[in-house]
Amino acid sequence: MNHDKPSSRGTGVVSTHAVCGAPCWVSLTSRDLQGTQDFYQAVLGWQWRRARLGDRFRIALVDGAPIAGIAAVASMWHMAVAWTPYFAVPSADQAVARVQERGGTAAVGPISLPPGRAALLADRDGATFGVWEGELFTDWETWRKAAPAFIRLHTRDAFDAAIFYGEVLDWAAERPGCVEVRYEGDEVVLRSHGQLMARIESGALESAPDPTIRPHWQIHFRVADVAACARAAECHGGSVLREDAEEAVLRDADGAQFTVTSRREA
Repeated sequence: MNHDKPSSRGTGVVSTHAVCGAPCWVSLTSRDLQGTQDFYQAVLGWQWRRARLGDRFRIALVDGAPIAGIAAVASMWHMAVAWTPYFAVPSADQAVARVQERGGTAAVGPISLPPGRAALLADRDGATFGVWEGELFTDWETWRKAAPAFIRLHTRDAFDAAIFYGEVLDWAAERPGCVEVRYEGDEVVLRSHGQLMARIESGALESAPDPTIRPHWQIHFRVADVAACARAAECHGGSVLREDAEEAVLRDADGAQFTVTSRREA
């Protein structure tokens, strides 16, 4: 969720119309604000600044560029501790209506967060995502270079999910800036302006006792040293769920899951 009010003065900030249906922000819902800041600073080298929404919110910076939001409201709002991707839409109201019409649910919103509006939603298999309408938090190209390498939806049926999100977010619409959808083997691959945005893969189980196996969006952050990030996570109260030379799935000290990767997806 966009936790601050952007300024378009000299920043090249554009509206969600320019990148229709593409990921435009990632947000972490946590319980412990200071602990979360300390963890991600140690593991990913992030710096922080206060957000204008209040003391429970922070903006993560990489080389001065805003790349993610933290909202320490999980306990207060009875929400899960988790990373959530937000997708650009021309109308949050319309996106929410489309989700509900197709069997998904609306958890929060749409709510006004000037200069835009946001909603927190779940698809019909239970994977949580958000939509954002209005000015983007920072220039989209700047965010793409500094922020997640990509996001991946682990879901029950990739092709069914692609239809759901395509109808909600206008993927593959005949308009400039809309997300392009490609089928590559068993995966659905999404690109915007030629850049990889997301992958959708089948195999998640809705009723699995392990939440890491249930349908969910996974955020992948590109790093220079995967092993160093994994060791830092362990040293600062987190854990390593899976690790190889190119990628590690980590859990932060508050319980949120994310991935660090050295791969440059094309």
